[in-house]
Formats: sequence, C-alpha cells, structure tokens
Amino acid sequence: MLRVILIDDEALARQGLRRLLRAHPDVEVIAEAKNVELALEAIKESSPDALFLDIRMPKANGFDLLKRLPDCPPVVFVTAYSEYAVQAYEVQAVDYLLKPVRPARLAQALSRLGEAAGKGKSPETPYGLSDRICLRTPERTLVAPLGDVILLQADKDFTRVTVAGAAPILICQSLGVYERNLPSPPFLRIDRSIMLNTARIQSVEVSPTRGAHVSLEGWPAAVPIGKAALRRLKRAFPQSLSGI
Repeated sequence: MLRVILIDDEALARQGLRRLLRAHPDVEVIAEAKNVELALEAIKESSPDALFLDIRMPKANGFDLLKRLPDCPPVVFVTAYSEYAVQAYEVQAVDYLLKPVRPARLAQALSRLGEAAGKGKSPETPYGLSDRICLRTPERTLVAPLGDVILLQADKDFTRVTVAGAAPILICQSLGVYERNLPSPPFLRIDRSIMLNTARIQSVEVSPTRGAHVSLEGWPAAVPIGKAALRRLKRAFPQSLSGI
C-alpha cells in the first residue's frame, strides 16, 4: 500500500485527485493539507510514502515546503503551470503532472512513485540492440530506435540525450543509469560527462591547439573530449586510432 498526502490550497483540486486515486486500490490517501504549515504537521504525524504537491499556494509554495523537510518522501508535483518543470526536476521530483490530471498520466506517476518508494517494479531491464528507447519529459516524449541515439551528456543529475533527426532532450536521469542499461558496445562512456554511440563515430581529430574532437554521424558539431576520454577511445579501438 502506497500512503500519500495531498497538498493543495484548492479543495476542489484535492477532491478531484482523491477521486482519481480511488481507481488505484493500492494507494491510500492518509491526509490532506491546504498550505505548507498544515502539510508539515501532517507529514510529521503520518510519515507518508509520497506527496502529491501543488506549487503555487498562499504565503509559501511547494518548493518552500521541500526546503523545510529534513527527510523528504518522493514527490509528484500537481500544478496548472508548466514553467516550473525544470525546477521541479532539480529537486528530484518523481513526476510533474499538469492540471487537469489525466487518469493515464496519474497511473504513470503512480508507477514511478512505487519504484521511488521501494514498492513497485524491479529495476529497469537493460536495453537490447534492437530495442526502442522512450525519452520522456513533462512537455515532450520521444521514442526512437536505440541505434538513433548519438550522444549522451551529463548535466548535473540530468542527462542530455541527442537522437538523430531531433533536438537534444534533457532527461531526469543520471548518466550512470544509462551506462548500466545501454548495451556496450556500441555505447561507451568515455569520461564523467560523455557517453557516445561508437557505431556513429566518423572521425577523431587531435590538434595541438584545439585538443581532441570526435565527429559523429547525425550530429553536425564535433564533440570536444579530454585526454582521458581520448585514451579510453584508443583502448576501445586500438587498430583504428593507433596513429593518433
């Protein structure tokens, strides 16, 4: 059973979310709160497994609440405003739902909450070469063959994924997760911040003044890499890069 608290200053919003949650018998709403102060009391008293949290509320907002929690349970933001999505993922929110909440999106958020709270599915199964990858943000979902993934770059706790024919997409997932789950070869993490699809390497150039750069099929800009990354590429392709 996933025990949750609903935190929203609008009674109708709490009522609507509670009604949607009734379709999920493994979820129990143990408390509601209409502001940050009442939410702090409810969290202290009931120790919930997760929070459904509004952002804009009188006096203090949802982010203010999280700052005041020494041990914060997993959070799903529920808001009418899309502009806080990046900030929400910066505080490691499990999901970000826009009002009015759709049942399908709520089910998806509950699945993620179950995993975050240790009550859901087993860890993600590694990808196979013939698989398709689903890259999802609050505003956009991109599904592509795994071979179309060109480059993955760490951006703090996020990963910027570059797929052929599409703009890079910022995913709330660490690069380490992709390193564990993408097949190697062809994917190779060459340093702390870069993982690339080695099947798409077109050339590696080294200049005394500009350093080393990797050109990748499907991406117009050469990717600068450091000395350690260059050494790892040489170890992976000793014959092709022996002269560099």
